Amino acid sequence: MFSSKPAAGYPDYYEKMTSYINLVANPATSLDDTATARTFPVIEDKAQETVFAYVDTASSRARIAAVSNKLAAGKVAIIGLGGTGAYVLDLLAKTPVQEIHLFDGDVFSQHNAFRSPGAASIEALRSSPLKVDYFYEQYSRMHRYVFPHPEYVADANVQQLQEMSFVFLCLDNGAAKLGIVQYLETMAISFIDVGMGIYLNASANALGGIVRVTTSTPQQRQHVHANQRISFGEAPGGNEYQQNIQIADLNALNATLAVIKWKKLCGFYLDLENEYHSTYTIDGNNTLNEDMLHEIATKIGA
Repeated sequence: MFSSKPAAGYPDYYEKMTSYINLVANPATSLDDTATARTFPVIEDKAQETVFAYVDTASSRARIAAVSNKLAAGKVAIIGLGGTGAYVLDLLAKTPVQEIHLFDGDVFSQHNAFRSPGAASIEALRSSPLKVDYFYEQYSRMHRYVFPHPEYVADANVQQLQEMSFVFLCLDNGAAKLGIVQYLETMAISFIDVGMGIYLNASANALGGIVRVTTSTPQQRQHVHANQRISFGEAPGGNEYQQNIQIADLNALNATLAVIKWKKLCGFYLDLENEYHSTYTIDGNNTLNEDMLHEIATKIGA
């Protein structure tokens, strides 16, 4: 008597379940319009079938679980958690990527709290935790496979990146970055380098500048060096981080643009232009894409 299967059947499981929920809930709602079957209980992943401590109901609710699964493979490293890197972690922790590895040898200080996600407590700042330990504690609550590495990446330990499928470079040491880039290129590992050049306009007493995202994959490397898209210098003017002006919203934007590009490479987002270098200019709110993959491929006859 309870069966309510339509002649053509239900198009999917969601429609079937919501139809039966409505059959049960509507009489209650007619008596009390605040009554609802949608209580949104916390659903823990006790069987550890995914990388999350609790089930990703956002993807299932939006019916994009199949698309989200494109992000499930691989090990991703974030090198540098000073500002942009922390926001990269915030976004990656909400994806089903297999593992997230954090590399940074510095402590989490008071100035970091003003350009990182979340709100650090005074107690946390007083304890001067290592950045990797601080962010591990925060994000391992959600993603089971976050691994802290309390060290800077240099020539002596760069081999730790060998098993990574992708690397986000969010560091300010140009010389160290050059060695890492050369290693990643040798090992055919894809990476994204982020940076920002922010300056104080004295006459306007306001900040201006550019946020940059540069991508490198085995399919396209030459733009990094031929077009000098990444700075490996330490002298003033040669390093985007030299003046060290960083603002939380720009760090977050830099990380967001980088993670969006990574998701494009994974097939999560549609990518028709295949840009490998993009910049956002604060004044004018302009985004510029350059070094298109298909243009390079055309020039070399691929």
